[in-house]
Amino acid sequence: MTELGIPAGELRVSWYLPQTECLGPGRRFALWTQGCFRRCSGCIASALQDPQGGMLISADSMADAILSAPDIEGVTVSGGEPFLQAETLGAMLHRVRTERPALGVIVYTGYCYEELLAEPAAQPLLRETDLLIDGAYVRELDDGRGMRGSSNQRLLHLTDRYRDAALPENRKTELRLKGGTMRMIGIPSEAAKEMLTLLRQGALPPARGSAP
Repeated sequence: MTELGIPAGELRVSWYLPQTECLGPGRRFALWTQGCFRRCSGCIASALQDPQGGMLISADSMADAILSAPDIEGVTVSGGEPFLQAETLGAMLHRVRTERPALGVIVYTGYCYEELLAEPAAQPLLRETDLLIDGAYVRELDDGRGMRGSSNQRLLHLTDRYRDAALPENRKTELRLKGGTMRMIGIPSEAAKEMLTLLRQGALPPARGSAP
């Protein structure tokens, strides 16, 4: 894994949302990390690839934001590539789950689980993950199913937390306007992708992809 050169105790994030229902069961706190080197063809979150983009925020401040979020079932972490910041994210989520043990954690990654198991730096985040959605997005394998972008990606239950949960079978997206920028949340359907294309072409107000 490539280091992002982030100061100790800080995270590089694109943005976060205190509550959404598009990224797993129940209402969830959503965090999008910044920086990814996969460059998957068809990635709708290309603005999150720049390892120098986004903003730096202390892990303690991020934990405080999650802990103060009301009425959430858990946290979903996506990106970008969360495992480029696995040690700091893992420590941050460990604090969150210590103070609010009822919260579950879902993490999206472009790495395969087997790659992460072989990487010592990945272990702090894996230890805090209940459900891992792994694998690079492959546009040709996009089958429209919920909770994943393409059929090669796996929903891996690292704990029993979501093993019997009613995970969304269909894709659900929402648009949020923040700072003059329209953002799409969730894994987009074909209709949502067409809307995002129109947004990027200037046919609609500017938007940035934030899927999943």
